[in-house]
Amino acid sequence: MTDREEQPRVVIRDKRRIDPISGEVRAPAGEQPAGAPPGPTVAGEQMSEHETPVDEQPQPQEQPAGGGGGGDLAQQLAERTEDLQRVTAEYANYRRRVDRDRSLMVDQAAERFAVQLFPIVDDIERARDHDELTGGFKLVADRLLGLLDGLGVEAFGKAGDEFDPALHEAVMHDTSADVAVPTATTVLRQGFRRGDRVLRTAMVAVTEPENPAPAQAGPVSDEPGAPASD
Repeated sequence: MTDREEQPRVVIRDKRRIDPISGEVRAPAGEQPAGAPPGPTVAGEQMSEHETPVDEQPQPQEQPAGGGGGGDLAQQLAERTEDLQRVTAEYANYRRRVDRDRSLMVDQAAERFAVQLFPIVDDIERARDHDELTGGFKLVADRLLGLLDGLGVEAFGKAGDEFDPALHEAVMHDTSADVAVPTATTVLRQGFRRGDRVLRTAMVAVTEPENPAPAQAGPVSDEPGAPASD
């Protein structure tokens, strides 16, 4: 294909009825005058001396992406994959945080509700100790205690339990030879806990042993010349 731009073909049509050269009447387009030799040339149509047929110019074709385009696509794919992984991780952390906060709110609401019921439970236990928990009052008491069970709240504190400062609140002290360790001998008020969380400590009277066991002495060395322990 040459660098020279080809010009489109130019066709000039002479539609005059009288030939200016011979003065004769021309035949209409598509007809030949009588006696005229057959041929492809039609009267009134002349080609320009400088006409040049022009073929249809081919449309430029899109060039495929070069070798560098593949690297750009791979880099873009890696960046989009990294963004997707980061968004997925952030959403997973958000879901865990929301679930943890929701569970914490539920636990706090259950514990606040249970704490408000503890004075009523104390009245029920006093009525039980005096054999007054009968009739309709007993039915209501059983339903109330069942409500605490449904919240996962359990009572603790019985006479004879070993004293634990994390669970018991000592309000009375005495000594006795019948115990070897500090013991909650009387429970004045029950304690309550929900799982590992203590909602209320038990109020108890503590009995301590009269002759506590002496502290164990340190190990004595059998080597000769070793200093004696105090």
